[in-house]
Amino acid sequence: MTQNALPVFVLNGPNLNLLGQREPEKYGTATLADVQALCEETATGLGLAVDFRQSNHEGTLIDWIQEARGSGSGIILNPAGYTTTSIAIMDALLAADLPVIEVHITNIHRREEFRHHSYVSKVAEAVIAGAGTHGYRLALEHMARLVQTDQA
Repeated sequence: MTQNALPVFVLNGPNLNLLGQREPEKYGTATLADVQALCEETATGLGLAVDFRQSNHEGTLIDWIQEARGSGSGIILNPAGYTTTSIAIMDALLAADLPVIEVHITNIHRREEFRHHSYVSKVAEAVIAGAGTHGYRLALEHMARLVQTDQA
């Protein structure tokens, strides 16, 4: 399979830099570096490139989404704490005009009621929640189908 020229942006929101340390009973023991390695390995097998990033800052995430508009083929986003609050991220995703897949390590629908609403879901092609860090692999597999269809 040939490598897609434009990378899939894999963006991670606040507190995911603490993955593996913060609440391992909910989020598991894999670190963000482990997730990045999983994404890079999966992407290579699918003929994709990934641009993997994490920020605790909403504006930085928005800047990266806008950057993806011109230099990416799709966006996989774990918005973390911004899931339920950021209309600005939703608007940036709409403006990016790229396929978006939302990922959550936990099943947000089995958690507190306030976590059940997602602004990102309003613009996402798919939502993967509750599959642990394996959800990133699933997201990349689905993204590969989306971007290959777009290029056909």
